[in-house]
Amino acid sequence: MTTPLITVYITNHNYGRFIVQAVESVLNQTLQDLEIIIIDDESTDNSREIIEQYNGHPKIRIIHQQHKGLNITNNMALRVAVGRYIMRLDADDYLDPHALELMSGLLEKDESLGLVFPDYYLVDVHGDVIGIERRHDFDKDVTLLDQPAHGACTMIRRSYLLDVGGYDESYSCQDGYELWVKFTARHRVKNLNLPLFYYRQHGSNLTRSEHRILSTRTDIKHKFAEMRDCQHSVLAILPVRGEALQPGSFALQPLGEGRLVIDWAIASALASRRIDLLVVTTSDPAIQAYLQQRYGDTPRVRCMPRPPELGRMNSRLEDTYAFILKQLAAEFSPDIVVKMDVDYPFLESRYLDDAVNTLLLFEAQVVVSVRPETSVLYQHHGDGLVPVVNQDKFLRLEREALFKVVGGLAAFLPSVLAQGLSARELRRGHVVIDQRSAHGLRSRYEYQVANMLAGMTPHELEA
Repeated sequence: MTTPLITVYITNHNYGRFIVQAVESVLNQTLQDLEIIIIDDESTDNSREIIEQYNGHPKIRIIHQQHKGLNITNNMALRVAVGRYIMRLDADDYLDPHALELMSGLLEKDESLGLVFPDYYLVDVHGDVIGIERRHDFDKDVTLLDQPAHGACTMIRRSYLLDVGGYDESYSCQDGYELWVKFTARHRVKNLNLPLFYYRQHGSNLTRSEHRILSTRTDIKHKFAEMRDCQHSVLAILPVRGEALQPGSFALQPLGEGRLVIDWAIASALASRRIDLLVVTTSDPAIQAYLQQRYGDTPRVRCMPRPPELGRMNSRLEDTYAFILKQLAAEFSPDIVVKMDVDYPFLESRYLDDAVNTLLLFEAQVVVSVRPETSVLYQHHGDGLVPVVNQDKFLRLEREALFKVVGGLAAFLPSVLAQGLSARELRRGHVVIDQRSAHGLRSRYEYQVANMLAGMTPHELEA
């Protein structure tokens, strides 16, 4: 028996209603130099009976296992696979007939290429196409590798996957992200700008916990930053106008039991594993007095008065950063500066660390906190409303995806201030934060909502 060129492993848990379409989409490929491994993860529906119908097929091996989870399953497939290239297909998705031929063709032509991933169709539970996702052209457009490939239907050179140690089984989700971070540090990757698989959208795969996914991503980046010995001094700056310059400021308003709004931001900075020193800078006497009384004996917190002109509504924050760095120059010269915003009290400390880790891992100059903007936005062009970047199109391009800056968080290199680069000139990365962390205090209504959120955990909000 000859060794197949490609191993496709199909992971299944209770997708009996979809798995035949997945298996048949592989069997009907234009390239037939392949093997299929079906791994059923203790399904309780009729999956086992359906899968056993393929028992004895010359191209198919079947593995039944007790509920192991995705990354353990990925590594099991890697151990038993014999193909030169390996790819996972989730049992609720299916392939275009040309997928394996086109992706393996790129890998066959270029030994330095380690991973290829395609664009994809979005389909509903019935298999009807509802959209197309187009990724960036990685040869022409991509210099910042912070947007990972889809975890499934990505073809990988098996020897390179073994070289990076396979999948980390300590994570229960985000297998593609963990692999992406370590793989791109050592091997080239490429997008094939053709939709070659069908990604099914249905209730079972759309109800995942955002908080769990984002927490896992931050843990993954922290692990790799630690492995690369990314030890850098970090200064956090919390500029606060206060009532003196911003009537109606919430900084000294109570929020939750025994805390003021400003205390939440300070607590987040103190819980950070990255931040060495937090400077709260303000020209407001009441805030200065409160900080001295509450945090005067806290070594990692320092109140630094700033001239009132630096805090006015039309002033540039860059001037405040430069002022603080100059004041500290004799005793502390940070490698990285993190800017915080008192009006985002629920911003979790892990996002402060994540911004620093993202800056280091992806060699950005600035990293900002964002949320994906999925609403359709319009501009008025004189003759009526026009969708921003054609958001209402059937075809969705990655370069047209919109992100809303929220959370008031930015991490940057101090050299950015000296260079005086414009926003368009900066190599800008991002971290996605959860909805609670993105809740800002821009109005009395949002402050009242914050008082309700103060007593709830992110897990309770998703329950």
